Amino acid sequence: MKGFRGELLSLAHDPAEGPDAVRHEADGLLVIDGGRIVARGAYSNMAPRFPGLAVERLEGLIVPGMIDAHVHYPQFGRIASHGEQLLDWLERHIFPAEKAFADPVHAAAVAEEFLDELLRHGTTSALVFGTVHAASVEAFFAAAEARDLRMICGKVLMDLGPDGLRDSVREARTESAALIAKWHGRGRLGYAVTPRYALTSSDEQLAVAGELLAAHPGVLLHTHLAENKAEIAAVAVRFAEAVDYLDAYDRFGLVTDRSVFAHGVHLPDRSCARLAETGAGIAVCPSSNFFLGSGMFDFGQAERHGVRLGLGSDIGAGTSLSLLHNGGLAYQAGLPNGYVLDPFRALWLATGGSARLLHIDGEVGMLAEGQEADFVVLDDAATPLMARRTAGASLAERLFALQVLGDDRAVKQTYVLGRCVWDRDAGHGQA
Repeated sequence: MKGFRGELLSLAHDPAEGPDAVRHEADGLLVIDGGRIVARGAYSNMAPRFPGLAVERLEGLIVPGMIDAHVHYPQFGRIASHGEQLLDWLERHIFPAEKAFADPVHAAAVAEEFLDELLRHGTTSALVFGTVHAASVEAFFAAAEARDLRMICGKVLMDLGPDGLRDSVREARTESAALIAKWHGRGRLGYAVTPRYALTSSDEQLAVAGELLAAHPGVLLHTHLAENKAEIAAVAVRFAEAVDYLDAYDRFGLVTDRSVFAHGVHLPDRSCARLAETGAGIAVCPSSNFFLGSGMFDFGQAERHGVRLGLGSDIGAGTSLSLLHNGGLAYQAGLPNGYVLDPFRALWLATGGSARLLHIDGEVGMLAEGQEADFVVLDDAATPLMARRTAGASLAERLFALQVLGDDRAVKQTYVLGRCVWDRDAGHGQA
């Protein structure tokens, strides 16, 4: 058993759903045993309960480990690729890069580098796209398991994809089922059935995706929705009988409380109502939406309908793995539609909100008693400008400055199951 003393901050629930969401101890104590939080509270109250406890002082703001609700690890090497909007960008930059993941050695090397970067940016859990190759998912899960990370991944389904990135209906069924049997629920790992998006799968393959989701009650559905206007127009032509883009998925049993749809930039009210009705949700990816010119997510519309939300980096269309930075961009994305994103809600989206969206909120996301001890120590004076802005500031102002001015430089330490796996000042991960 060990204790960590410092300033603790987390959200007990979505601030948009009611008051008293913020849980903050200016001088707090986290008590960790067997990788889990067994107690939390003000140090003055907690210390007498645990006499003789070995306590480490952590200098900074201790928050839950960030949870990336949508990211493509095979696109890691194509971040900051110039030119084009979504569909042309995929053809020009992304599909050629993903073909290399047929090689298990290449996939393993990228998975290791990607996970290093996640931890350096303070992200301890994620919902991750592989490629159409089963080997890409095997490599990712093996790397995540070796680090004891809570991660969810899936093989991409795309029987209408380009040469070298095309599977069959049979492969979609058999390879996905085999990966689920081997990896889902193993340690801290989970599986997501992952059709790339509606246009890259035949009706037969989308039906298989629905069958897999129904047959395995613990797995997620992970795909894209209403990201780009040209994409939406093409979906309307292909699925002429569907009421809207979401309905194209719904017809195959793919809209459930375990469905995570990335983007949702251009959603009619009917879609939002259906998402809320089913418990499905949106991984909001502001950096990617800005970079590809897709548009700005309508937080007000989603809030009015009660749609579940999380926050995603969407690397490699996104330009930063930092969910701090993406929280700042989410604030900017809300303003044109008159929505002012509260800094505490931005933190919720990056932690407990993403955890709830991914159905792992019983384990991570809130620094709550009984949860796994994944947390991050943030330095709100990581740069001279941040130090100037946060000196003497309120908690809300400090948090907002971290989101607008912060990035990986503000992540001082990252802990997984109570063990330090990244230390900025040491310049490396810890054993």
